[in-house]
Amino acid sequence: MRYALLGRSGLRVSGLCLGTMTFDAAGRGWCVSKEDGHRIFDAFLEAGGNFIDTHTYGPTEDYLGEYLEGDRDRVVLATKFGGTLAPDDVNASGGHRKSMLRSVENSLRRLKTDYVDLLWLHAWDALTPVDELMRGLDDLVRAGKVLHVGVANAPAWAVARASTLAELRGWTPFCALQVEYSLVERDVDREFVPMAKELDLAIAAWTPLASGWLTGKYLPSRDDSAAGRPRRLDDPVMSRFLPRNERTVAIAEEVCAIAGEIGCLPAHVALNWLRRRGTIPIFGATSVEQVKENAACFDFELSADQVDRLSAVSRIKLGFPHDFLRSGMVRRLMYGDHGDLIDSGRG
Repeated sequence: MRYALLGRSGLRVSGLCLGTMTFDAAGRGWCVSKEDGHRIFDAFLEAGGNFIDTHTYGPTEDYLGEYLEGDRDRVVLATKFGGTLAPDDVNASGGHRKSMLRSVENSLRRLKTDYVDLLWLHAWDALTPVDELMRGLDDLVRAGKVLHVGVANAPAWAVARASTLAELRGWTPFCALQVEYSLVERDVDREFVPMAKELDLAIAAWTPLASGWLTGKYLPSRDDSAAGRPRRLDDPVMSRFLPRNERTVAIAEEVCAIAGEIGCLPAHVALNWLRRRGTIPIFGATSVEQVKENAACFDFELSADQVDRLSAVSRIKLGFPHDFLRSGMVRRLMYGDHGDLIDSGRG
């Protein structure tokens, strides 16, 4: 296992983060029992992992509260707030102070701890003033209930505004960003990746294997539906994250081809590509074997040719203003004849 700094903080986190969405015995068919979840958790720690990502829905925080006994200090524990657990309560969700404090207090109780290392806003709340959000998060940090704060599933402009406001007012800024990111889903390359670099935000990627596509198991030649195992592709809720189209199939086929060249699993290639981009993949597991397999993504380096092939098959159009600013006409307008002669590391 390799490690990374969590954005602008000094906190060291494992290069892979274990997501706990599968830790729900009463959940869908691709979830695991409490006992199996504990074995997966232990296997992740044994592999050198320390970064655990959870949420407030279902029993996962309760499970982790038991799993963490004796291991709390070695784990970097992240949870979320903002989503409702009581749809009939108008103030049970959102980024406002009441929701924030209520959610954190309940999470601490379920997790059997007095602090969380990282608190994510689960999704952007357009109704809560940004100063209320950031001052509320800062108060939690000053109270010692939260050490660091991050944001998930938010517009880039909102993240930039919130972090800048926090810096100007001496509050705790975001140090991490959680987004959907994979070879299949690269929209974040347009705004989020450059913003994260500029603001020194760690990027944690959910669905780094495109909900299973980048393992190759949904390719027509390798479909495992006949094996009888419930699949996310057949789940009416999760299937929306599994677009079956020519681009997705082409990317999955290229990943599998490169895996064959290296002699590794397709998942290793997909995770390695993300790690090369400075991203921390959040992966879920339904078995101890999957944990061990995913940890092996650090055991090799993709060649320049392989990186180029993956980039080519997954490339997206950056659109305006990025393509416009990269055009020869605009570069000549802004830099004259010296655009390629200025060494800056920028742009």
